[in-house]
Amino acid sequence: MIDSNHDRRGAYVFEVNPLGTQADGLIVEEQGSSSDTDFDRGWDGVWMSDARVTADGWTATIEIPFTTLNFTNSTEVLWGVNFKRFIRRKNEEDLWRAYRRTFGITKVSEAGELTGIKDIGSGRLFIVKPYGLARYDKQTGQDPEFPLTGGVDVKYGLSSNLLLNLTGNTDFADTEVDLEPFNLTPFKVFIPEKRQFFLENAGVFNFALGDQDQLFFSRQIGIDPVTGNQVPINGGAKLTGTLGRLELGVMDVDTRSSGPNPFGNFAVVRLKESLWPGSYIGVMGIDKRSGNVFDSFNQSGGIDTRLVFFKDWSVDAHMAGTQSPGDPSGGSDLGASLSYRSNWLDGVVERRKTGPNFNPEVGFVERTNSNETYGDMTFKARPAIRGIRELQFEGFILHAPDTQGEVSTQEWQGTFRAAFHNGAYTDNDIADVFTQRITTPFHIYKSVFIPNGLYHFARHQLTYGSGQDRRFTYNFFERFGGYYGGTLNEFRVRANYRPTVKFSISASLTWDRFRLPLPSRNFSVALASLQANYSFTRFLSFTSLIQMDTSDTESTSANLRLRYNFRPDSDLYIIYNIGTQFASIAPANPPQVRETRFAVKYTYSFVP
Repeated sequence: MIDSNHDRRGAYVFEVNPLGTQADGLIVEEQGSSSDTDFDRGWDGVWMSDARVTADGWTATIEIPFTTLNFTNSTEVLWGVNFKRFIRRKNEEDLWRAYRRTFGITKVSEAGELTGIKDIGSGRLFIVKPYGLARYDKQTGQDPEFPLTGGVDVKYGLSSNLLLNLTGNTDFADTEVDLEPFNLTPFKVFIPEKRQFFLENAGVFNFALGDQDQLFFSRQIGIDPVTGNQVPINGGAKLTGTLGRLELGVMDVDTRSSGPNPFGNFAVVRLKESLWPGSYIGVMGIDKRSGNVFDSFNQSGGIDTRLVFFKDWSVDAHMAGTQSPGDPSGGSDLGASLSYRSNWLDGVVERRKTGPNFNPEVGFVERTNSNETYGDMTFKARPAIRGIRELQFEGFILHAPDTQGEVSTQEWQGTFRAAFHNGAYTDNDIADVFTQRITTPFHIYKSVFIPNGLYHFARHQLTYGSGQDRRFTYNFFERFGGYYGGTLNEFRVRANYRPTVKFSISASLTWDRFRLPLPSRNFSVALASLQANYSFTRFLSFTSLIQMDTSDTESTSANLRLRYNFRPDSDLYIIYNIGTQFASIAPANPPQVRETRFAVKYTYSFVP
């Protein structure tokens, strides 16, 4: 980890394993990614490494150009640095600094210091990366297309603290496909962003509203949220970085019309003033303009803060609002939470009120018209029991009536977890009790809809994952109990096998068995996937993903991708895809548009 600005808030992370496989990313405001990893893997830098396994262990050599760090200062250097090693066979994490379990490598303010480097020449970042693309594309019910196209991405360091990204005729053919979801709730589905332009420095634009809700959610740009179809992007610009204690992010993206999606322009501004380590106060503004005459604009804005006290306590608060044609009232969202985190206890208390017309069209909000109170407490113990690393006992209560006080959502849950030294774990819900009011019938399966009404039901969960120090690993999940007046059994199993260092394969199955008091009351839904990866060398790899979904279309989809990284940050892709690349985030499991696509994409990165 390198904090090249020594602002003690953010840093670059570079990771390598004994086989020489590289990964990199960013830490922003001492926060990891939304997927609970140490850092945001959206950033992609140019650097080199080599690793060698010897009789005494293994060693790695890493070469990071100053241009990758966008470092232009040639006077005496003061950097923050930290080092981490993860030993899989012992499930052990070793840190040079910030060794408390609640810290980890994301605690940039606890990093060590590197001094003594002098007289560095200019390392200003300037990379141009054009691409060429040839593809065959056919969607259901449409004639095939054979487009030849190209575009370009540019990265330019305006200073050591400011980075400008430009993109023209942006393409995402090489982006990983989404795993097909099956939504069991009446709410939207959160699917993480995977597209490179939006992933890079994405943490700067984070404005959390609670749980997974965000004031800005980049998947609303360039992807139809209902069908999952791509919406062509003409171009975009993004400026991110720091000016003293001020962290800023500015983005503008322009899309052209495609099918039912009119042209659009999306402008985003995010400012955060650092107060002390881990603490800030910030503002955000979002403006969407659209060719839809009935929804020509949508604006969102808000102010938020995080205040960290005594390292273990934090306060988060926000106020946000939206505006659309007609200027309806009730377009606000206010919330605050108090959190405590230590080696033996985690706790949070939260209040949040979301108006019925709060509508951030470039954000993600699971439910509106909610007046939520939430409390959660987790006790953690490390007893002297052979094989056991940690035991956890968690309980939470959620009470969320609508803004008129009528019962809408209630839930309380008691959970027991155990983590073992070899990485195995168990996660069991002793009881999970729901109250849910349905005001609009929501679609589950084919012609099956859950009707309006107030429902009370309880569920239970058993989960076990095997130790992660073996070539073959597995986990299974069984949740059973009531479900909207009937019963539902959810069974999931996943197995992973790595017979050699070059080849890995994984398979998963989800089997949902419904018994409902409806005309088509007894049915099952199955989702399955088979994924394989083979690395011919460090620079040539093949990945495949085959999925089956019986929930609606009873379709099978496949994605095959060959990648040749012939020089740093330059690739040749050969891609075959049948099915959908991006899944819908809309509630009620809407039907997806299938496509058949074969593409060859060539990218070449150079410094002018």
